[in-house]
Amino acid sequence: MTTWLRDDTPHDIFRFLREGDEGRHQTARVTADGAAWLASAAGGRGTALTRWEARPASPAVLPCGTVFDVVNVDPVFGRRMLDRLWTEGPGSGPVAVHRGRMMLFAAPGTAQRLPALLDWEEWGEAVPRPLCHGVGDAVTVPPLVPSGTSGPRWLVAPDTRHPWLPGPEVVLWACVRAVRAASAADVRVSIFPPADPGANVYDVSRRR
Repeated sequence: MTTWLRDDTPHDIFRFLREGDEGRHQTARVTADGAAWLASAAGGRGTALTRWEARPASPAVLPCGTVFDVVNVDPVFGRRMLDRLWTEGPGSGPVAVHRGRMMLFAAPGTAQRLPALLDWEEWGEAVPRPLCHGVGDAVTVPPLVPSGTSGPRWLVAPDTRHPWLPGPEVVLWACVRAVRAASAADVRVSIFPPADPGANVYDVSRRR
C-alpha cells in the first residue's frame, strides 16, 4: 500500500480530511473514511493515488469492477432516479457529476447485469440507455477537496469505509420508477372528448 493509505503518516491527506470532518457534515464533502474507500479501488497501485496525495483538489482516475461499478446516466433522468431512491427506496451510494453526466456508484457486477435486466423489463425501452462501467473500465472521480472549478464534483460524497451501494435490481427499480413518474406527469385529463378532426369549426366570437 502507498503512504497515501497510511493513517500514521505525518500531514497525510487522511489526517487533513479527518481534521476537516470535526464539527461538519456535508453531503458533497469527502470524509477521511470515504477517501480510504476510494483509495481501495486502486489497491495501492499506480500513480493516480500519488498525484492525489500531492494534489487533493485534483480529480483522479480509478478502476471499476472491484470496489464499485458506475452507472452513467443523463443528468435530468438521474435526478429523477435519485428522487425515487431517496423518497421511496433505500437511498443511494455516492453520486457524482462529470461532463454533463451523472455517475451513480453501484455494487460490483451491476454494469454487467443492468443492461440485460433493462432488455427484459416492460418499461426498459422507455429508459434512456445508461452507460455502464465495470471490469476493465476506469472513471474520473471528483477531487477529495472541492476545488470550485467546473470539473467533476460530488452530489453525494463517500463518507464511510464501507458505503452501501445499490445493486442492479435496485438501479432497475429506480429507472422504472423514474420513467413511470415522468409518464404520469405527462398525462392530461380532460372532461371533454377528443375533437373530431373532420368536424366543421365555426368562430362564434362575432355572434351577437
